[in-house]
This record gives sequence, structure tokens and C-alpha cells, in this order.
Amino acid sequence: MSAVKDTTQRPPLPPFTRETAIQKVRLAEDAWNSRDPEKVALAYTVDSRWRNRSEFVNGRQEIVAFLRRKWAKELDYRLIKELWAFEGNRIAVRFAYEWHDDSGNWFRSYGNENWEFDENGLMRVRFASINDLPIKETERKYHWALGRRSDDHPGLSDLGF
Repeated sequence: MSAVKDTTQRPPLPPFTRETAIQKVRLAEDAWNSRDPEKVALAYTVDSRWRNRSEFVNGRQEIVAFLRRKWAKELDYRLIKELWAFEGNRIAVRFAYEWHDDSGNWFRSYGNENWEFDENGLMRVRFASINDLPIKETERKYHWALGRRSDDHPGLSDLGF
């Protein structure tokens, strides 16, 4: 029995140029900032494999469940991603996001991700390493309205992250 293949295309498609890799990273950031698990999951192959911290996630259904749990815990989540490197169908990013828990404790989570895409531009592999830093609310740097980060908001390098 073969796996179901999604032939939907999610441009930009590999092989990536610097310009299309930057575009792919921003599209991923925008999707994650929507905090809509079903929408985010559509960017991944139906059999996508993840390692997120110490958790292993396989397939879109598990991705949706994972993201629901994540955003139920990580409140007022705001994320910035930045291209680190790319080649062919692979992209490496670094990122930082800010969030608070249900007790009002704020965190900035820093990490790196390695991505691999299929020929249709769907991500089939995602490896994420993430560290959480407790911060004071006054130390927050991300102040845009929830949702997409505005184009004029500083990126990671601009913020010194």
C-alpha cells in the first residue's frame, strides 16, 4: 500500500535561489503567526516527519494536534524567522518567538530549523532545536498586533538576535 501523495504545489518550488528561499521563510513565518493549525499543516507533506525539541511528529494529523497543544500553552505567540542557508531543496533558518504562559510568565524561544521540501514545495522534513529564555514583560521586542509581522518591523538581525 503506497502513501497518499499530495500534488498541490506550494510555491516557491525547489531548487531555491536566495530570493525564493527568503520568500519561503517569510511565508512560513506568516503561516505560523496565524496560529491556525489546519492552515499551517497544509504546507507539509501528508507524511511529513518532524523533530521538534524532543518530540517526534509524523503526518499532517499529528502536526495539527501538536500545533493546537503548542498554541494553547504559548499564548500571544509572535515569531520571526530568518534565512540562514539554502541549497537545492533544503533551507536552514534561525528564529526567535515571544510568548507567555497562562500565569503571565514571558519567554523568548530561540532556535534553528532544518527543512527539506518535495518537488511541489511541500515540506517533508523539519528538524527544530529550541531553547526557552525567561524574560520580563518589559524586555519584549515583538509588539505588532497578533498575526502577520508588518514589513517595517525589525527582523532578527536588526534586533541583535
